[in-house]
Amino acid sequence: MRAPALYTAAGSLLLTTLTVAPAGGAPAVPGAAELHGTALAAARAEVAGIAFGKCAAQEDLPANVECGTVSVPLDYARPDGKQIKLTVSRVRATQKDPHNSKRRVPRQGALVYNPGGPGASGMYFPLIGVVPEWKRLAAAYDLVGYAPRGVGRSAPLSCQDPKKFFKAPSQAPTYPSESYKKERIARAKAYARGCARSAGRALPHYNSLNNARDLDVLRAALGEAKLTFMGASYGTYFGALYATLFPSHVRRMVFDSAVNPDPAQIWYRNNLDQSAAFESRWADFREWIAKHDRVYGLGDTAEKVQRSYDKAAAQLAVEPAGGKVGPGQLQGSFLTAGYYDDYWPHRAQALSAYLKGDPKQLIQQAGPHPEAAAEAENASSVYTAVECNDASWPTDWKVWNRDNTRLARVAPFETWDNVWTNLPCAYWPAPRQQALDVRTGAGELTATLILAAERDAAAPYDGALELHRRLSGSVLVTERDAGTHGIGGGPNRCVNGHLDAYLLEGRLPVRRAACAPHPEPKPRAAR
Repeated sequence: MRAPALYTAAGSLLLTTLTVAPAGGAPAVPGAAELHGTALAAARAEVAGIAFGKCAAQEDLPANVECGTVSVPLDYARPDGKQIKLTVSRVRATQKDPHNSKRRVPRQGALVYNPGGPGASGMYFPLIGVVPEWKRLAAAYDLVGYAPRGVGRSAPLSCQDPKKFFKAPSQAPTYPSESYKKERIARAKAYARGCARSAGRALPHYNSLNNARDLDVLRAALGEAKLTFMGASYGTYFGALYATLFPSHVRRMVFDSAVNPDPAQIWYRNNLDQSAAFESRWADFREWIAKHDRVYGLGDTAEKVQRSYDKAAAQLAVEPAGGKVGPGQLQGSFLTAGYYDDYWPHRAQALSAYLKGDPKQLIQQAGPHPEAAAEAENASSVYTAVECNDASWPTDWKVWNRDNTRLARVAPFETWDNVWTNLPCAYWPAPRQQALDVRTGAGELTATLILAAERDAAAPYDGALELHRRLSGSVLVTERDAGTHGIGGGPNRCVNGHLDAYLLEGRLPVRRAACAPHPEPKPRAAR
């Protein structure tokens, strides 16, 4: 269940408690040792701070971005044990009003951002301050990004040789054969073994609960008495965990494209719901292409567009484009269009050109990029470890096969690809945790803001409704009839108005608000 990161920059979801038995035979208290360990680590971080300076060359960040590290315990139950370092990036608040150069804007502290994943890095987030939609926030806040544990240079996790990560060309059967399923089961088992072999005893500690604890240590290291945080996609899940565990530490919190935090959904059922939602979003995309048939010539109905897509997939199965774009790469590239509709013109144009005999655009958009293999493999490893560690998964292949065979009859586009992404969790060697019941009562938590697009496929809208029910005092802003994943700071001025009012002034609608959808993308004629 994966989400590409920030809307304008640049991949789902869970938490748990550990039961620790105190010395002397006292009754076990869920998470007591970890809570103490977090407080101790945060106190140390507050004293140490972060020595911001020039960013390492590997970060590939411009000179105006500062970088540093913060130390956190690998295991919060043993805060004096092994420490790992998380990389952090920052651009200081400009304190310049973008609409009045003579007016100085008061600094409001640090705004920490997480783009989701699990497995996505937020190190590039501070660059967003130059985008017009973000300039007011960049004036008031230090923009702070970081790489969560396991990601990038933050105690990196790897489950396989990056050189073997991009297997291309690959197939993507809508209705896989039994032999294909057996092949994918074997690959999932091997991948899970690779994670265990690489991480060793550290493997169980890559989880959402520790991501929430790390966030509190980062808050303290930044010198912030209370946290101002914006999380997208999976970032909303451990943000909700943070709000549940540390409600008195929250200043302002934004949940953008919220995932469903119901413990019964984490993670297996959230992935089933995501596959179903992608089918609806794929239909939206096909209808848009059909509306612009004069431009693309792929069919004047969604059904005809589907046939054009199927024709391309069949041709690629026989003769991969450029020797490296098969049906799997085609499906992956069109899946990203389910996240962001500004990809629609590019994908439609590439498909149209390919079917007319020119594969160059399709190869460019869908082909694997070996130079990105290490980063992609790392993100995949962290994604897998966090989701597998977070909750119980079915361990019987018959359950996966039954549920997804049934779902694929009505939602074939993404269902089996989602299975293969998550199947290592059926054979995971580390202990499973029990999902935390995310919930706050009246007066426990300051008012928070939830942003959601009504037709979001990666984080279906029911998740935002569920989070709204669980966080007392939260306010939900919905972008109607739209499906972009990650809407804060995007093209919708109404959404951005609510975001700015909250983060800059602490001002929110009474309980819910709705925004009209942002304009549909304009078609681009084939070159």
